[in-house]
Amino acid sequence: MNGEYPVRQASVRAHNLALVLRQVAGAPRPPSRADLAASTGLTRATVSALVDDLAGGGLISEVGPAPRTGAGRPAVGLVLNGYGPAGLGLEINVDYLAGCVVDLTGAVIHRLVLHGDQRLVGPGAVLDAVADLGARLRAETAAAGRTVAGAALAVPGLVSGAGLVHRAPNLAWHDVDAAGALADGPLGDLPLTIDNEANLAALAELHADGDGLDSFVYVSGEIGIGAGIVLHRTLFRGARGWSGELGHVCVHPDGPRCRCGALGCLEQYAGQEALLRDLPAGETGLARLRDDAALAGGRLPAAGTSLGVALAGVVNMLDVDTVVLGGIFGPLTPWLAPSVEAELARRVLTSAWSPMTVRASALGPAAAAVGAAGAVIRDILAEPAEWVRP
Repeated sequence: MNGEYPVRQASVRAHNLALVLRQVAGAPRPPSRADLAASTGLTRATVSALVDDLAGGGLISEVGPAPRTGAGRPAVGLVLNGYGPAGLGLEINVDYLAGCVVDLTGAVIHRLVLHGDQRLVGPGAVLDAVADLGARLRAETAAAGRTVAGAALAVPGLVSGAGLVHRAPNLAWHDVDAAGALADGPLGDLPLTIDNEANLAALAELHADGDGLDSFVYVSGEIGIGAGIVLHRTLFRGARGWSGELGHVCVHPDGPRCRCGALGCLEQYAGQEALLRDLPAGETGLARLRDDAALAGGRLPAAGTSLGVALAGVVNMLDVDTVVLGGIFGPLTPWLAPSVEAELARRVLTSAWSPMTVRASALGPAAAAVGAAGAVIRDILAEPAEWVRP
């Protein structure tokens, strides 16, 4: 057979379902069946059958036709079904747990944040708590008549594809089987993925921005500092999936010791605990920084300088053109950005003719949880056949 293999009818159908659903999801206005036939090259009869299947699976719905000035009856448009299957996103961070549910259109329909220092309890208790949080959100979603299709968990550490958290320095986690622990809890019947929180936040930012972002570094500022790197609208993970540990880039070789064991890491100069030194912990201290311009102007520029030094190395290596400041850095961007921009201008080789853009996250502190839930939605859109029966 010269290395060629027959394609099963089910595979053709699955491919065509995904093709039609992508066209609906990406269309600037609700397309009609005729529009879909023209854009996909499929026959109108095939498109009509696929649309009926997708609608029967709760993935798309019809909207009223737009007024027409020409002859003939206006065509019915098709959109993603906001009441179809939903994605559950969960986040573990050092001083809070968060979760949200998003629908097929990407809209957040439920969100919950629980503040508390997760370093005070062991990994098992933290994973039990985030599972319970997810179960609460799932119950709220079910009460509203929607179904959670799957879950994704964002964690601040190095994660393997099997859901093993190899290391999360700020949580003091080592080789924690997060996937195994969650499989035995109230979410155990759901498909589950686990990823680094900055990676998921970067993907959320990418999709929230439409077509405006192409290659950028998303910086997640919390007690730890992570980075999600997107190159040509694709997440860059590195050889083992562990890229983006910006907080452990050395900015002062003789600086204080970091939780990772090294000296002078960026987190010691621009992490949340460094920014709030001698201030109340948590949201109270952050509010004082945001609300007191003199206080912010006194301590944030130095943090921005350290952040700019670390980011300049990333930009010189990867040639991205935008830095997005997320997490606690988002609302502090007016005080951080000038120093970051100054260091990038000073240290990036191409800055004279290709200046960098530094801006705040569009999603704010919700980015990682929204990105986790969005990962579930993207899986549904990529393989809708799982939700559609012939």
